[in-house]
Amino acid sequence: MGPKKTAAAEAGERKKEKVTLEMKKEIIRKHDGGMRVTDLAREYGRNPSTIGTILKMREKILATDAAKGVTRIMKNRPAVLEEVEKLLLIWIEEKQRAGDTVTEAVICEKAKALHADLIREQPGTSGEPEVFKASRSWFDRFKTRSRIHSVVRHGEAASSDVPAAEDFAVEFLEVVKTEGYVPQQVFNCDETGLFWKRMPKRTFITQEESKLPGHKPMKDRLTLLFCAKASGDLKIKPLLVYQSENPRAFKRRKKRLSVMWRSNSKVWVTRVLFVDWVNLAFGPAVKQYLLDNDLPLKALLLMDNAPAHPKGLEVDLLEEFSFINIMFLPPNTTPLLQPMGQQVIANFKRLYTKELFRRCFEVTDCTTITLREFWKDHFNIVTCLKMITTAWNGISQRNLNCAWRSLWPDCVAPSDSDAPESTVVQDIAASGRTMGLEVTEEDVCELVEEHDHELTTQELVELQAEAAQERASLEEEEATEERLSSEKLRDICQKWKEVQAFAEQHHPDKHMAHDLVNTFDMRVMSPFREVLKRRMKQQTMDRFLSKKQRVEEEPSSSGPPES
Repeated sequence: MGPKKTAAAEAGERKKEKVTLEMKKEIIRKHDGGMRVTDLAREYGRNPSTIGTILKMREKILATDAAKGVTRIMKNRPAVLEEVEKLLLIWIEEKQRAGDTVTEAVICEKAKALHADLIREQPGTSGEPEVFKASRSWFDRFKTRSRIHSVVRHGEAASSDVPAAEDFAVEFLEVVKTEGYVPQQVFNCDETGLFWKRMPKRTFITQEESKLPGHKPMKDRLTLLFCAKASGDLKIKPLLVYQSENPRAFKRRKKRLSVMWRSNSKVWVTRVLFVDWVNLAFGPAVKQYLLDNDLPLKALLLMDNAPAHPKGLEVDLLEEFSFINIMFLPPNTTPLLQPMGQQVIANFKRLYTKELFRRCFEVTDCTTITLREFWKDHFNIVTCLKMITTAWNGISQRNLNCAWRSLWPDCVAPSDSDAPESTVVQDIAASGRTMGLEVTEEDVCELVEEHDHELTTQELVELQAEAAQERASLEEEEATEERLSSEKLRDICQKWKEVQAFAEQHHPDKHMAHDLVNTFDMRVMSPFREVLKRRMKQQTMDRFLSKKQRVEEEPSSSGPPES
């Protein structure tokens, strides 16, 4: 019998193994069972930062199989059913990003619709389509395979969680009282989608556009993040996410926008973009306001638990904004409590539509350009930005303040009456009829609601392909991180500090230099510092554990214990 392998030898052998999906899942399971990162790194012969990266990707890894879809695939399962479940996971994620609650019944209906679409698109398909029942047993197996947890089982609980909302309202008021927040120090933010180039369905413009070859409604979609104070007298610069970083219509006019412009292919507010907005728009505006008004330097930001809103956001804040505290609304309470959802965003969309119709009428009434020509050749993203600014400026202080009535009634200023919003819808319909468009008030309301777009099967397929590309890119980033030595990282970070100090001290426009240096520091250098910080912390822990182990293994000077 050969000598027993040491732990170091076993770790060395494991290091030669490729980090497979099953190994990642095994690491996660052991960590869930209480095993520490240092012990996992030692057992698997990996850099602790690699273990940390795997644990950060926990949800994605557990929800992924070899085909980058669901966790376990039974033998002989139809390929189309596997595809249905992959698309379904993307659809659920999109619904949750929008703050919507998904029920078992809704998921099953969507699964049947996806299955029918995919069967219909298969080449050579004829006759009666294959029937997929999306039964209760299928749903239970799908839920187990995909490890989805935030699905409401019964329809009656789908819209909102009233008890949770009531409990949170009590908790929120207690925090406000304990910390001594006033309405000028409390903020709320929320995202919304906007189809910026869309008319009511029955207008000739919409009907003509839908018949054009290659027409893709998603290309006219953007996402906005709005934020304001509970007192209603300060609006933060909105974040706008579009599919293109530099649209052709901008030319050289992108420098001073009324929004913070960012881009990605999915038009989603991601964690990176959200942190960007907090550090570059929200933080500076709040700090300046508090200083200008001689208020204590503290603030509370209330938001929902969307995936883009990281739980550890305080860690990502720049040091100068450490006075900002974060509070999250519980799941399924946003319809009841989210201030931005209490007619603020809906009113913005009404005002945007009103401005859209006003501009159309102005062009057709004061120029020789026809409505068709304006829509096709003159209405671009630059015009859209001006309309967004007008609509957001049109949201009154009273509207923003009243939105807190459900959560914080004492902060709402007294008023004789609230102005009705129905007149805006009436004005839009009247403008449309003046231009010869067949528009009713019901059409306008439908258009406002349509901005919360339900993704088609084709759009889900496209998102799935993009997600696969992102996963490949993430894996490449992990490999790159492992290749970077700590010495190299320290050297680069030190050099950047010197460049940063030099630029802020000697640049002729010190204010601009400070802003640009902060942006570069947060978006480019911050990830490298985080890697270095993790490694340094891990090395300290390793040295401590190694010393402790040597002490424990040293033979006692008093001899062996008595039996």
